[in-house]
Amino acid sequence: MNIRQMTEIAEQWLTTFILNEWTFFQLAIIVAGLGFASLLASRTEPVMEAKARQIKGNPDLLRVIIAPMRRMMWLFLVGWLWLANVLLSKSAWPSQRWLVSTALTLAAAWFVISVLTKIIRNPTLSRAVAIGSWSYIALYAVGLDGPVLSALDGLAVTLGTVRLSLLLVLKALVLAIALIWLAILFGNMLSHWVQRSADLSPSIKVLISKFIKISLIIIAGAIALSATGVDLTALTIFSGAVGVGIGFGLQKVVSNFISGIIILIDKSIKPGDTITLGDTFGSIRDLRSRFVSVITRDGKEYLIPNEDFISQQVVNWSFSSDYVRIDVDFGTSYNSDPHQVVKIAIATASTVPRVANHYKPPVCWLTAFGASSLDFRLRFWISDPANGLTNVRGQVLMALWDAFKKAGISIPFPHHEIIMKSPIEIKQPD
Repeated sequence: MNIRQMTEIAEQWLTTFILNEWTFFQLAIIVAGLGFASLLASRTEPVMEAKARQIKGNPDLLRVIIAPMRRMMWLFLVGWLWLANVLLSKSAWPSQRWLVSTALTLAAAWFVISVLTKIIRNPTLSRAVAIGSWSYIALYAVGLDGPVLSALDGLAVTLGTVRLSLLLVLKALVLAIALIWLAILFGNMLSHWVQRSADLSPSIKVLISKFIKISLIIIAGAIALSATGVDLTALTIFSGAVGVGIGFGLQKVVSNFISGIIILIDKSIKPGDTITLGDTFGSIRDLRSRFVSVITRDGKEYLIPNEDFISQQVVNWSFSSDYVRIDVDFGTSYNSDPHQVVKIAIATASTVPRVANHYKPPVCWLTAFGASSLDFRLRFWISDPANGLTNVRGQVLMALWDAFKKAGISIPFPHHEIIMKSPIEIKQPD
């Protein structure tokens, strides 16, 4: 084929597919669709988004709804092009509607991919979805999707009666990731719905949420394997190896997982509780399948394995009640009136904002006649131990200092008396 023949073929292709009245007609349909979709989207998007913003307490559901709403123009354009393609298919040849068909494919792909990449919060996964999707769309647009898929299917190995190809592995991987991601997304939505329930305790809420998520993930994995043609009964052989692995290498993981379920069922701890475990004092932030997140007053977050809450002694300051009693010891000089000291201490503690006077009023007792002072113990209750214990003790002590100073009551410091005696002379015998 010489240059003249190639030129004639190119001119014939341009005349048949590009430079004809059908091409300009299709361009007019696409331009009109863009104008129609843009006008309709500008009228509907603000109204629909304002209604969607009324959803409170479920950010995952709001993100899923808002993402397509902000791309309504592309959705309307897809609908317009689909209707035009259906009408043209009844009165025109495929060569006379190829531009509308191509625009429909690209617009639909752009809408779906842009929505997915907006919903997916992980930047790496979002970028991978965009690259993979557009690569397949490019192959489909140039007609190379069939040969590429056939080549991937040809790269296969046979394991017994199972034929495992690269195409099958890719399909299973993509489908499993997509279904598991959808399962996690819907699990989070249902979890937010469960958390808003006022009839369930915090531990039951966490237990139900985790059960929903785990169940959806297992179902998604089973559907992905079944959809790609993998016989689920063949996994029974693999399950034996997994059982041996669990027995030898995953003992702690399984122990923590089971301990987490036990903790949720017996309601020994729940999010928001103030606990002491060993040297760790703080409030429970979250209950996970493997560990419990405990955040301390200095901002440190400890990830404590669930097994420790089963095998060790745990002090739950708010297990059955949020009220916690605090003792403050102090002393005054022997010159002070103990009856006056008690009255001043009780009245002073009652003025501290965090002291729960409505629950139980503060009390003060003379506990001992010390070496240098009259020893007292002031007891009061607070209802928010998660906000700290040392700080409220300090507030009460500072208030006592000011009150005693105003009343002329002194707080002594330890002192010792040393009595010096003259030495006795010992006479030596003659």
